[in-house]
Amino acid sequence: MDEYISQFPTEVQELLRQICEKIREVAPAASEKMSYGMPTFYLHGNLVHVAAYKNHIGFYPAPSAIKAFQSEISGFKNSKGAVQFPLGQPLPFDLIARMTAFRVEENIAKHQARISPPTKS
Repeated sequence: MDEYISQFPTEVQELLRQICEKIREVAPAASEKMSYGMPTFYLHGNLVHVAAYKNHIGFYPAPSAIKAFQSEISGFKNSKGAVQFPLGQPLPFDLIARMTAFRVEENIAKHQARISPPTKS
């Protein structure tokens, strides 16, 4: 991840580091890897991805989080699985943290369901 971050201008590097730190605070058990060419946090599956572009930071919390937070991300360009935070504007760290926490809960619940399927009555 450090190699990925180091390829960007200093200001963008700092934003990426801040986002990653916020994600680590919310998901301390998540491992970190590169996936799809982006820094990825992994906890019982992909949790969230982050990427920098010329004019924005891309945050990829999966379609379920995009849907759950649609009203809060409506002011940002977004798609089925991503939201774009424009460079030059303050990053919504609280929103990023809440979306990450949503994904942590979702991935843990899916994992628990896989290892402990409901019993039939």
